[in-house]
This record gives sequence, structure tokens and C-alpha cells, in this order.
Amino acid sequence: MTDAATTTVKTGVAEIDSRPASVAAMFRDRVATSGSREAFRWPVGDTWSSVTWAQTGEEVDQLAAGLLALGLAPGERVGILAGTRYEWITSDLAVMCAGGATTTVYPSTNAEDVAFIISDAGCVIVFAENDAQLAKLRERRDELSAVKKVITFEGEADGDWVISLADLEAAGASLLSERPDAVTQASDALKPEDLATLIYTSGTTGKPKGVRLTHASWTYEGAALQSLDLMNEDDLQFLWLPLAHSFGKVLLTAQLACGFATAVDGRVDKIIENVGIIKPTVMGAAPRIFEKAHAKVVTTSTAAGGIKQKLFERAFAVALEIDRRTNAGKAVSPLLKLQHAVLDKLVLSKVREVFGGRIRFFISGAAPLNKDIGEWFHAAGIIILEGYGLTETTAGAVVNRPDDYRLGTVGKPLPGVQLTFGESNEILLKGPNVMEGYHNLPEATAEAIDADGWFHTGDQGALDADGYLQITGRTKDLFKTSGGKYIAPSAIEATFKALCPYVSQFQAFGHAQKYVVALITLDPDGIVGWAAENGLAGKSYEEIARSEQAQEMIGGYIEQLNAKLNRWETIKKWAILDHDLTIESGELTPSLKVKRNVVEEHHRETLDGLFAG
Repeated sequence: MTDAATTTVKTGVAEIDSRPASVAAMFRDRVATSGSREAFRWPVGDTWSSVTWAQTGEEVDQLAAGLLALGLAPGERVGILAGTRYEWITSDLAVMCAGGATTTVYPSTNAEDVAFIISDAGCVIVFAENDAQLAKLRERRDELSAVKKVITFEGEADGDWVISLADLEAAGASLLSERPDAVTQASDALKPEDLATLIYTSGTTGKPKGVRLTHASWTYEGAALQSLDLMNEDDLQFLWLPLAHSFGKVLLTAQLACGFATAVDGRVDKIIENVGIIKPTVMGAAPRIFEKAHAKVVTTSTAAGGIKQKLFERAFAVALEIDRRTNAGKAVSPLLKLQHAVLDKLVLSKVREVFGGRIRFFISGAAPLNKDIGEWFHAAGIIILEGYGLTETTAGAVVNRPDDYRLGTVGKPLPGVQLTFGESNEILLKGPNVMEGYHNLPEATAEAIDADGWFHTGDQGALDADGYLQITGRTKDLFKTSGGKYIAPSAIEATFKALCPYVSQFQAFGHAQKYVVALITLDPDGIVGWAAENGLAGKSYEEIARSEQAQEMIGGYIEQLNAKLNRWETIKKWAILDHDLTIESGELTPSLKVKRNVVEEHHRETLDGLFAG
């Protein structure tokens, strides 16, 4: 490790010393403070249902009491196998209020891995969303001997091993009639060092590892974000992110700390429609969502053609010029300001309306955001605050602030977080948010957290002159060509995706090879309009991918990409795959990260062909 005395960033721990003892206490404090204010809303058919904090508190108490009636003991684990929805949130809060610890499981997880996670965590109860999730549990029931009960949100209960959510609430109501203080006693017994959540890493390589996060980690995150005044009780959040992922969970924690309302709907295909209806002020998302939104707006403008397209292009050219001059400390002429005012009304305001028209900022996490995408949104008058963290750091470790941000960086450390660099500029972190360790994996824990308490992230970074952190690569993603040149594929991939609005994924390969090649997938939605304009209307994805027109179009963008790269980084050969990467194929994690090793394995023959000769 480099000399920490010269490279460590330290921030004010004292600012967040005072915080609740547990997530349960933080929730109960919020209910007491904001009882009559809206807490959550969610879709029911064509309308949205809404509840106050007081109503949420009553529901959580009943569910928590139901868990106690089932015999849940302090510290025991309860799995949640479901998509993002209101019931996920109340179940999670109920588990912690009953003194248990939540184990999160992505609904896209296959039956084998579901059984591994539930068994490894030692879950005694599992919440399962529907019949599809119940089927996974029933298929592997022999491996789940510790699971005493399964509670389903909307699946078919059998009255024995599987009961309904209504059954659980009824059991809770019965217990509370006999012991009104049962949940309060269980909540009050929690200590900061008690386990709150087991989140299993999405496993871009190898088996998932259970990350042990204590109540102290989550209450720290809530207090740290509250201290930065990012959000307040007048905000409205739209939450679609997987709650099995730490990014989604930390946004819930921020809500408990700050008191704003959240609209919840985990359907990814409804994001743009929902933001137009809900008109949120804040929303978190992975970079892929911003890439798709950018591509949709740009391709819609291109399809319009004529004066509309020219106005669109001119509006962004003027806005980007103003941004760049402002950032460089140069004056902006009155004429340029006038053009911007006119074009903002005609064009840029319409782009903001696509996102509801009230967004104060987006939060981007889970993977690096391309700077060009960030600049494009900023030119439209929408701020994307990029942050950085891992499941092992309870998601949030570094973040830009609404009044203190720099595009192309992930911001500055949260209060209480220390940052330094190890070998190969690896980012090392220390603070109250660092995990307790990996569940049942002491050797892996010792490898990840060194003797001095620094967590080794595996990401490479650098601080700019003003202390903003830039993510420069991933230590395990780097590869070396046969010519001895190191390549950071993520930077190349992000650059191409910012150039081409029709691409979904772009993966560069070249370890121990003479040159770099790429595997490319098209955006199934974004390519439809382009195909219609290029004689391919009605063609399937596979037919479009094989067409001469698509090959020529991608080839043009490859030329633009290569013009931005060093000679040894340039893409010499490439192939468009006949399908997009998906979670179901195992090529994407549930948080939409590409599993490079799986992609490489699945498409070995294609890669071998690209490297031949």
C-alpha cells in the first residue's frame, strides 16, 4: 500500500456520530416524526395507491409480530425472493423490527443458486413473490431443511409450508392482541453491531458471497446522506432498482433518514412511462438506463429529420458550448445566452419533460457512467450525480453533491469514510460502512480487508487536483496484449456506447493476443426505428444483426472510436452477436453488469474466428 499519510482522504467522522441504534429504531423514529406524511405509493392497475408513514408503521408491526408468532429468534435470517414492490419494503422492515436479519435474493436467480443462498444464509423463513418463485423453492425443498415457513405475496398458499401474506398479518394481529409490546421489545433489543442484512454479491465470477452488513452500517449511510442535505422530506423518489442490490437498499435507508416519499415499481420496461406520470424529483439508476434514455431521445430526433433534427442538434451544441466555457472559466457571450434561452424553450425543456419535468437530480451507481452521457444530460438541464461504492461498503462510499459535483468523477468521500490507494492505484476504503465480512468465508474476508482495516475494492482510481475521485478501471478487468500493452476495456466500451445510440453492449477482448477485438449487441428497442429507415422494417433482431446495413453502420462508429484511442487499443475486428446479453442467459448480473467470463465462454468460437490470422 502507498504511504497513507500522503494519499489518505479523511473526512469528519464527528458529523455523524449521533444516529439510531438500528434500522428498526430509524424506521420507528421516522413514523413518529412524519406519521401523517406520505411514505410510499405503488401502482394498482391504472392508478397508484398511497400510504402514510403511520399506516406503514402499523402494517410493519403486524408483519413483524407475525414473524415472531412463527418463532423467529433474534438474529435469525429471513429471505426475500421478490422483485421491487411495496411488499418487499414492508417485509424487509418487518424482519428487522422483529430482530431478524434479511437475506436478499434476486427474483431472476435460478433455482440452484436460490437454494445455495437460502441454505448458506441459514434462512428459517422466506418471503416469495409469486408461484414462479415458489416453484424454485419447492424444486429444491430437500436442500432447504432449515426453512420452516414460506410466505407468498401473491402465489398459491398450501396452508402448511407456504402461507399467504394475509395469514402472516392475521398471526401478527393475534399476537399483538395478547402482547402489544412484542415488536417494540424485539426492536429495542437490537444493537448497532447486530446483523441487519445479508446481500449476496451478484457473482460476475464464481459463487455468490454473502456480505454481512450490520445495523450500524445502514444507520451510518442514512445519517451520512442526511448530513449532506442531498434530499429532504419534500422530495419524491421513484424507485425501480432491485432491492436485492445494495444500491436500491441504500436509497430506502436515505428515505428513512430524510423522510421523503417514494413511488415504487420494479418493472424496468415502465421506467420512462412512470417518471412521466409520477414526476419525481430524484431517482437512482444504473448507467445502462441513462444510456438507453439518451439513445431513445437521440434516435427519436434523428427519425424526425428536417428542421426538428437541426434544432435538436443546435440546442445541444449551444448548451454543451456554454457548459464547457463555464467549466473553463471563460465568458459566455450575450448572443450565445440568447440562443440558449430560445433553444431551451423549444427543445431542451421538452427533453426534461420526458423525465417528468421536476427532476432535481439523478443518482448513478453500480457501474461507471460515461462522461459524454453525463455531459449530454447536463446540457439538457438534468444533473446526474455519480457515486461510488460496493455491496461490501453498504453501497455508498463516495458521491457528488448537488452543489458540489464534477462530471466524469464519482465525487468525494462521505463523511466518516477514508480513502487511499494501494498497488496499481487500487482504491482502498475504511469507515463505518465497511462490511463485517463475508458470511462463512473467513479467508475471503481476510483477503478483502487487510490487517489495518482497509477494504480492497479491486477498482482503480485517482484523485484530481480538487479531491474528486475518478474511476480508471478494474484491476481484474485489465488485460495485456502479446505486445505487452495493458488495455482497460471498460474505458473503450463506455466510449463506444456514448458514440453509438443503437448499441446495447460492447465488449473488448485481447488478452495475450496481437490486437483487440469486440463483441457487440444492438439495442432491441433502439434499433427498430433505424431498421425501418434502412430497408429492414419488420425484420427480426437476428436478421438486422446479420444485415450489410448494420455491419456498415457499426463499422462507421468503430472508425470514430478508433480515432479516439491509442494505436494499440484500436479495435481491429468485431462481430455483432445474434442476441442481446440478458440476465436469463447468465451473461448479465441482476444489476446489469456484464459477466465478461461468461460472455467469453459463450462466444469462444466467434472470438477465435476474430483472432484467427
